Amino acid sequence: MSIAPAQTLRREAEALAAPLPPLLVAAEQLAASVQMGAHGRRRAGAGDEFWQFRAAAAGDALRSIDWRRSARSDAQYVREREWQAAQSIYLWVDGAASMQYSGAAARGSKATRARLLALALAVLMVRSGEKVGLLAPPSPPRPGRAQLLHLASLLAAPQDAGADYGAPAAEGLAPHARALMLSDFLGDPGAVEAALAAAAQRGVKGVLMQVLDPDEEAFPYDGRVIFESMGGSLRYETRAAGDLRLRYRERLAARRDLLAGLARAAGWQFGTHHTGQPAATALLWAFAALERGR
Repeated sequence: MSIAPAQTLRREAEALAAPLPPLLVAAEQLAASVQMGAHGRRRAGAGDEFWQFRAAAAGDALRSIDWRRSARSDAQYVREREWQAAQSIYLWVDGAASMQYSGAAARGSKATRARLLALALAVLMVRSGEKVGLLAPPSPPRPGRAQLLHLASLLAAPQDAGADYGAPAAEGLAPHARALMLSDFLGDPGAVEAALAAAAQRGVKGVLMQVLDPDEEAFPYDGRVIFESMGGSLRYETRAAGDLRLRYRERLAARRDLLAGLARAAGWQFGTHHTGQPAATALLWAFAALERGR
């Protein structure tokens, strides 16, 4: 067996790592731009660190009362510790062909924004002591910077778009974990409903974030237009695109209402983000929504 020259190995290694630093650097910069303050996981639970005193209530055991603090007032107080158990966070980023769309080159594609948001959220969660993984391609939740590097390599890898529209993956979700799913959710809503039902059966709560290009919201088309899906399987030609605007917007609103209803029924949060908006706004909302879903 021949051994490749050192120069060849170096070139191959650099080519493999080339897409990694920019995505991770951008995600860390985005995460740093979000001022979180005290992390939302601070709450009473199993742990060693003192968190707060609270007034004793019916049902509190006598051993939980802090008699030294209680002696300074007429009330009795319980000494609570901070919850410290790391949670598992799963990410799913739609890699279907529709996510490659961008109405303007300066905005980048929906896929680019979705991957950035997913990795930036992973950065925030790992810094907070949580474990983060991917649903597709499967990567079990783990803590630490080594996991961020691994996730960045998976998210930056070329995607086999395949179908025009993606279907959320729910396989592999650990019970009582949390999840963030990013997609345009323009495909079969039945796939979303099935994934949420599977997640709910395992006690998993999370966030659906719909990522759209501003043109997909505004429908700024008039006259003769040929509409074709990114994968090429769907094609429609019209000579009066402006006449479709109202019906299109109504159907998009109906889809959004359907997704919000499915999320609500499963105990999830739903939100929409446009690639023309600041990514930091979407990141802050997703982080807070995951915290509310505990």
